[in-house]
Amino acid sequence: MATASTNDSSPEYPDGKIPIVPKEYLLAFILTTCCFALWGFANDFTNPLVKVYENVFIITTSQASWLQFAFYTGYFCMALPAVFFIRKFSYKAAIMVGFAFYAIGALLAVPAASTATFGLFLLGSYILTYGLAFLETACNPYILAMGPKETATQRLNLAQAFNPIGSLVGMSVATLVLAPQLMTGDFRTKLGAGNPEYTQHLVLDADAAADATKTLADGNVVKVYTELPDFKSEVGALDGAVPNAMKSYRVNDPEGFQAMQSADLHSVKKPYIIVAAVVTVFLVIFFFAKMPTFKQEEEDAPFMEIVSRIFKRANFREGVFAQAFYVGAQIMCWTFIVHYGMEQVGISLGQAQAWNIIAMIIFLCSRWVCTGLLRFISPGKMLFVFALGALAFTVGAITLKGDNFTIGLPTFLHSLIGTELVGNTGLLSLVMISACMSLMFPTIYGIALSGMAEEESKLGSAFLIMSIVGGALLTKLQGGMIDNYGIRTSFWLPAICFVMIALFGFRTFIQFEKQPALPSKS
Repeated sequence: MATASTNDSSPEYPDGKIPIVPKEYLLAFILTTCCFALWGFANDFTNPLVKVYENVFIITTSQASWLQFAFYTGYFCMALPAVFFIRKFSYKAAIMVGFAFYAIGALLAVPAASTATFGLFLLGSYILTYGLAFLETACNPYILAMGPKETATQRLNLAQAFNPIGSLVGMSVATLVLAPQLMTGDFRTKLGAGNPEYTQHLVLDADAAADATKTLADGNVVKVYTELPDFKSEVGALDGAVPNAMKSYRVNDPEGFQAMQSADLHSVKKPYIIVAAVVTVFLVIFFFAKMPTFKQEEEDAPFMEIVSRIFKRANFREGVFAQAFYVGAQIMCWTFIVHYGMEQVGISLGQAQAWNIIAMIIFLCSRWVCTGLLRFISPGKMLFVFALGALAFTVGAITLKGDNFTIGLPTFLHSLIGTELVGNTGLLSLVMISACMSLMFPTIYGIALSGMAEEESKLGSAFLIMSIVGGALLTKLQGGMIDNYGIRTSFWLPAICFVMIALFGFRTFIQFEKQPALPSKS
């Protein structure tokens, strides 16, 4: 058993209140919580890049979704090695290794941009998430260990509340810094406005058949248009025309296209260089910081013995699957909100990302509220209700259309897209899913690990981090559905995910919370 942890027994407090973070762990808690914001940045700066790479490399949504596949597969591949490292060394050492991988993966954006190689961007994302796997595998149980069991879920929710702050920064960089610099975005805007300099790249033939195509000199096939589409009134027409026009541009003016591509990739790499520097600074801080070690009097049991023990717990088994569905749903909703806005509402990349920022602000506010509510309502009941709410909003995103409307924006967004933001009821419903997702990751995590000894929670944490692979598999699957069935239909996939999460929440409050090892309230 751990000798330096207060979570092995409930200490007596004079005022009768059990603290969320005891004073002796406050500094360590603050430093570790910073890690939550750092991996939040990486997650949500990556999401809009799916659309960026789709345009810059002129590939399909399914092909661009390999970015998310590479990003979230890194978690799956490195979570178990991370826990073996923690078992042999310490949480602090694992966090430092995580920072090192994070910086190396981010810096691979430099050669990827210089050579215009999509594969190198994928490799960089894959290695970067080696670092995130180390960070998440270490930080989540580390936070749980920094205090009494009774407040463990609240403590993790509190730490996780800073994750969307990093996510919000990542989204803001993508929206306010990256999007305005993209020449491919300018190409799309001017094509949609009917600028002859750009519409000339569309193959027009009034006598062509409705489904006619043309093979270009480089072997790529483009659609032949009988007339120029009405981009303002035809939903999806502009996004369908952009790849056709850009393929022709690449053939007709290869030097101009290369200059545009090079400029955009240069814009993409700059944030990666900056975040690599920030992460390196944190590596140095952790190297010199004195952090709790939670050393054990006895060595951990053999690996397979612990695996056998934790998988006998139904709340853990089902929690791993619930977490895979949750991460898949979250990444799908935040990645393809850009596609939804651009294709269904006809707005720009920057405007679509502005909606993503609004979603993240709602997510952040909701998480703080949920952290407070968990003092009075059981995690299982909250998870069940919020999952049903997310399901309802997802169905709304699929079925609601309505006319476009405009809303005012906060001052900090005015410089990017003016004083008004265009949306519709379907997009608004998609944004509101974030309010319901806010408590899911840390709550599922806390439920799954409830009642475990420290040696068990280390390994259980690794399997929960491995379940993040749901973000890789389901996002790739939705990318294919978008290509084949359209953006609205594709959101039935996250709807199914929320059904599975609701079932886990229901099982939790009718069964798991009634077991002695899993308290009904945190």
